[in-house]
Amino acid sequence: MATIYHEKEAPLTPLQGKTIVIFGYGSQGHAHAQNLRDSGLSVIVCELEGTPNAVRARAGKFEVITNSKEAAKRADIAAILIPDEYQKDLWEDIQESLKKGVTLLFAHGFNIHFKRIVPRKDLDVILIAPKGPGHLVRSQYREGQGIPCLIGIGQDATGQAKSIGLAYAHGIGGARAGILETTFKEETETDLFGEQAVLCGGLTALIQAGYETLVEAGYQPEVAYFECLHEVKLIVDLIYNGGIANMRYSISNTAEYGDFTRGPRIINAQVRAEMKKILAEVQSGAFAREYVEECQSGIPHLKKMREEAKDHPIEKIGERLRGMMPWLQGAVKGKE
Repeated sequence: MATIYHEKEAPLTPLQGKTIVIFGYGSQGHAHAQNLRDSGLSVIVCELEGTPNAVRARAGKFEVITNSKEAAKRADIAAILIPDEYQKDLWEDIQESLKKGVTLLFAHGFNIHFKRIVPRKDLDVILIAPKGPGHLVRSQYREGQGIPCLIGIGQDATGQAKSIGLAYAHGIGGARAGILETTFKEETETDLFGEQAVLCGGLTALIQAGYETLVEAGYQPEVAYFECLHEVKLIVDLIYNGGIANMRYSISNTAEYGDFTRGPRIINAQVRAEMKKILAEVQSGAFAREYVEECQSGIPHLKKMREEAKDHPIEKIGERLRGMMPWLQGAVKGKE
């Protein structure tokens, strides 16, 4: 069982009087910066000049530094919150500007675990990973609550890495819910596997396959959309709020019986075997190498797959049907 820390075990003291530089004012960065400041801590933002994120940070009354080397010189805690594929270049730019004993902080372990970034030995290296998107990290903080966070220590040069990490998680609201102890390895590998096999890759492929099966069998695409995509939220919300048992308690007996008897025929031994292959690719670094090579080539395959996905019939019918549901128009989008 994971060790869990709360506010009393995570005082803000280790961060008081120190300067936190948030590199990247995007999805996680904007939430961390605002929550830390509202917790009474000193925060500076580093963003590229002329970008929408720089404009937003200035509008939020933050000091914005556009030269990463200059920002690094100011940092006692350097929070690297830009996308994974750009972090190595940023590290190469700032590593010599960081003072001895500075804390290098990440919200995802990708670059540390796969050794794309190898920090200096005199730096603390910590992982603080909120288990939710930035907009939720911010909104829950403002409501007096918090999003659970993971904490991992990659390097403890000063002997204070853990207390600094706990204080940071407290500052963004994580200690209100709970801070769970992990490692860079565990967070990275489980995160990548979960995204690929279940949360993103597995779920979207299942939705599309279900939709295509019904339409190919002659059912109306509108009805197929509602049954295979629209109602996913109902089920996910029930699971999210009370677990799988809560969902099964809430649905009809007919649906529950179909769940127990047919679900394992879809997620069968062959699917489980493929999941193990995906996990092995994550663990070996094969996926990381593939993704880095894709980014270095200008993401040609990702762009192609995006365009093909946009043209899928489920997107076309969904756009029309969502127009009938005005309550969906304010839905939050990711990737800032």
